[in-house]
Amino acid sequence: MEFATRLSQLNTEGAFEALTRARALEAQGRQIIHLEIGEPDFETPPHVAEAGIAAIRAGKTHYGPTPGLPELREAIAAYIGRTRGVAYSPAEVIVTPGAKPIIFYVIMALIGPGDEAIYPDPGFPIYDSVVKFAGGVPIALPLTEEQDFRFSLDDLKARITPRTKLLILNSPHNPCGSMLTPADLMGIAELAQKHNFWVLSDEIYSRIVYEGEFHSPAALVGMKERTIILDGFSKTYAMTGWRLGYGLMPEALAEQITLLMVNTTSCTATFTQYAGVAALNGPQTEAEAMIEEFRARRKLVVDGLNSIPGVTCRNPAGAFYAFPNVKSFGRTAKTVADYLLNEAGVACLGGASFGQYGEGYLRLSYANSRENIEKAIEQMKVALAKF
Repeated sequence: MEFATRLSQLNTEGAFEALTRARALEAQGRQIIHLEIGEPDFETPPHVAEAGIAAIRAGKTHYGPTPGLPELREAIAAYIGRTRGVAYSPAEVIVTPGAKPIIFYVIMALIGPGDEAIYPDPGFPIYDSVVKFAGGVPIALPLTEEQDFRFSLDDLKARITPRTKLLILNSPHNPCGSMLTPADLMGIAELAQKHNFWVLSDEIYSRIVYEGEFHSPAALVGMKERTIILDGFSKTYAMTGWRLGYGLMPEALAEQITLLMVNTTSCTATFTQYAGVAALNGPQTEAEAMIEEFRARRKLVVDGLNSIPGVTCRNPAGAFYAFPNVKSFGRTAKTVADYLLNEAGVACLGGASFGQYGEGYLRLSYANSRENIEKAIEQMKVALAKF
């Protein structure tokens, strides 16, 4: 059986591969601590869940408008106005089943054969994957520990060519937990306008911030017109299984994304969108409490990792990932991660799952209980002493 050659350009996502291996060990009776998957271990806030249930009971289970319900698009535009200081109309909002489709649709709409897209490395592996699938050329932009896992503007300048169509940003960052500074964004804005390229700003972790303040490039003068904001409900509201995300972009691009949606998903589930309205317009106490718990876990995991001989870890400024340096062990990061899974019962990811510049690091999600984090650190310490 033969498949279309374009499928060879797609990569998988390391977190789900690691989860599968961990589940297989659990099926054999092993106890595994899951620090591999980027999913909050909290329940969806009750008022949000009830809004979704009420919508189902009210018969909101039919097709809706392809770009999203007017009520949710209005709520998103207002929310982004409050949190980014940028005015959007509902016509500039597209609602999708999860935030990941925004990555896919935007790249498919903007990148053609031979076009170049610059993306952060280490970074979410889907960026590189979809650029190649679209026939484009992915250009890795290194994030280095020496620069607090941010890229330098000189490195960015060196990668811009006449074929550069898109720059992908992610702040707060997965897997490194780093954040772009206002100075970084000013430099990016200057280059984007000088060289006339788009910016896809992945802001899915924008509310999960511990150090400093979050800033969106869309808020800078001249940048709303060339920036696509990606955000969603999975992380802030513990709604990963609801599959609800969105993008904000110029109306002309929104029309093209709507066309892609018509040809793929038709629309996003109606009742989940009513839950989204409740999430944005309702009380934020549960979301804020979750973020504060992540702050406490951050200290626990970073202090714990730094107590392990041979491991060093910087303090992440946002998101819920630690990205410790394990180069001292002289093995690939995947080898270290596989060893920790099999010998310590701790599931995490090798940094090379996020690109070549992630080699020598591990990604640990601290979206798990304090008890499990403490247990994982102790088991890692014992196992790595014998490695």
